[in-house]
Amino acid sequence: MIKTGEISGKRVLITLDAVGGVWRFTLDLARSLKRGGMIVSLAGFGPAPSEKQAREALAVDKLIWLDAPLDWTTDSRAALDEIPPLLKDIIARERIDILHLNLPSQAAGLETNIPTIAMSHSCVTTWFGTMRGGDLPSDFAWHYDINREGLLRADIIVAPSHSHAMLLKKTYGDIGQVSVVYNASDLHDDAAEKETLILSAGRWWDEGKNGRVLELSAANLRWPFFFAGADEGPRGEHTGLAQGSRLGQLGHDQIVDLMRRAAIFVSPSRYEPFGLAALEAARCGCALLLSDIPTYRELWNGAAVFADPASPEDFLLKLEELISDRQATAELAARSQRRSFDYSEQHQASEMIALYQRALARAQAPAE
Repeated sequence: MIKTGEISGKRVLITLDAVGGVWRFTLDLARSLKRGGMIVSLAGFGPAPSEKQAREALAVDKLIWLDAPLDWTTDSRAALDEIPPLLKDIIARERIDILHLNLPSQAAGLETNIPTIAMSHSCVTTWFGTMRGGDLPSDFAWHYDINREGLLRADIIVAPSHSHAMLLKKTYGDIGQVSVVYNASDLHDDAAEKETLILSAGRWWDEGKNGRVLELSAANLRWPFFFAGADEGPRGEHTGLAQGSRLGQLGHDQIVDLMRRAAIFVSPSRYEPFGLAALEAARCGCALLLSDIPTYRELWNGAAVFADPASPEDFLLKLEELISDRQATAELAARSQRRSFDYSEQHQASEMIALYQRALARAQAPAE
């Protein structure tokens, strides 16, 4: 059996992409794993990282970028057939002990005898069910098949919230136990004087981020409202937002600087398996106004104000209340910040290491 401390020296391969929150999750986790004595290799998929992102990853550990797509950026399952051989090659070359996949589809068709962890941060099937309802269109049905195969192939399945874990089970049926490990932030709560401005950050080309609701609200506010985040998606998706102060895609340091200045952070998402931006904003001392969805209720109930994601009027009303009562807003910000420390790097790393230990122990257990 693998015991506490025996994870030190083990080699883990973690997959990631440079498009969304998986990037920050993976680098934060990798740093913590290294401090715990593990040897980390990172395998990147999808659009290549920026030079700054590549430097950031290389400062953590070894980065191998592969010329292979993410499942949600391609139109056919056949385009993903190259992924299992690519992963097997890295596993052999780097003498990997544990495989951590941040897309369950990457486990489909993979033949390896090392423990495999599949973490679902989001997927096309659960996104479609939340945003559209009903079954996937026939030309998207392969997303359900490949994700379910990957989930069943994994030794351990992980989700970043209980809400997303329940959604996975509802969507994919009997896939076994889904462990939950919350995302984390390593930001410090540096003191900063708050300004009379409102911030929201997200991939605005993604309909699930629900930017249109905030656009309609921002047009009628007394305070400046800034939108940070990409307007164009990797497949040509476009935000369509016209109002508000759109800042476009910024570096992480720039967004954090805005979070330290902003008095209020808003997320109107309709689909959000965790919501890392909200966590980082809370850590930076922002009062949180969030969409009233199961994930945000799970993570922030009692430490945020909630609004109906279908109602620009409700967001506008809640924002005006926060603007009008600066004392109440400051108290809310303090509650949001205190809650943010529940989602620490140390807790995230200890939970993931416990899952790695469990997977290694199962792999070494004698067959019945």
